[in-house]
Amino acid sequence: MISLGDLRRIGTTDVAVSPLGFGGNVLGNLYDTVEEGAALDTVAAAYESGVRLFDTAPLYGHGLSEHRIGTALRRYPRDGFVLSSKVGRLLKPHGKVPPPRLDPSQGGIFTGELPFQPVFDYSYDGTIRSVEDSLQRLGMNRIDMVLIHDADMWTHGDSYEARLEEVRTGALPALRRLKEDGVIRAFGAGVNQAEACERLMDIGRFDCFLLAGRYTLLEQGGLDRFLPRCAAEQVSIILGAPFNSGILATGATGDARYNYLPAPPEVKRRVAAIEEVCRRHGVSLPAAALQFPLFHPAVTTVIPGSKSRAEAERNVALMTEAIPPEFWRELRTSDLIRSDAPIP
Repeated sequence: MISLGDLRRIGTTDVAVSPLGFGGNVLGNLYDTVEEGAALDTVAAAYESGVRLFDTAPLYGHGLSEHRIGTALRRYPRDGFVLSSKVGRLLKPHGKVPPPRLDPSQGGIFTGELPFQPVFDYSYDGTIRSVEDSLQRLGMNRIDMVLIHDADMWTHGDSYEARLEEVRTGALPALRRLKEDGVIRAFGAGVNQAEACERLMDIGRFDCFLLAGRYTLLEQGGLDRFLPRCAAEQVSIILGAPFNSGILATGATGDARYNYLPAPPEVKRRVAAIEEVCRRHGVSLPAAALQFPLFHPAVTTVIPGSKSRAEAERNVALMTEAIPPEFWRELRTSDLIRSDAPIP
């Protein structure tokens, strides 16, 4: 059982967040449309339940998630929550009906998005403009944490090294200036690869990383180098996609998703084995998935997405579900999680 009131600090900054955060990608109409009223009510439910970190990005619904989260949060005291958004893409109006479709690796996983085309820009000026644009969409006077979005090999392929150099000479100096000026309080990067985080750590000092899906019940490769390095250098991990984009919430169903795509058979088999251990100990799979990453000292918070009040409240219940130590030990002895993965 994990208490939402146990606030945890981001890196060496004064930013403190709840162990359960709110991932705003779903409110950008990830896969399916979320009605406006339901989106605003979902954010309200999370806040009312004790969630104090809300993460969004220009990419999510091409501005839609930022609009919705800003609208929902403006009713609450500004110092009562931590707001995170991202840089690395500018939104350009395209005026096309229907809108141009993007490859999933470039963000083409939203429906009913706003009429803007995301354009990669990790330059100094582009970073400053991105933060200014986000502040306007959010209707806020500050963004507490800003993350460099998708500066990884999976997204950029052959142009990755050039993008990394653009981050080094552009985005990083811009974020340092914004932090010095008090516009933001912390900065980091949001990526899908632990290796990309390590490359970024080699070129600059970061307060945190939002790592999506790479330290979960299904994946613990980050234990080799990345997570120990973060712990040693006091860099916090915000763990995104703790359900690996679906399968650790739904179980090994026929239409289960893994990394935003249909889950392959070998992943389904492993999840089914974890589910069997869950049944023996009376533990719900999604509760185990949410709580597991937080046992590592480098992981500060997990941020699943929600698209309804019921889902937001369910995530809080899952986070506070009591799980017996024997459950975690059996996962270890059954080789379903690594033997060096921290457990209670």
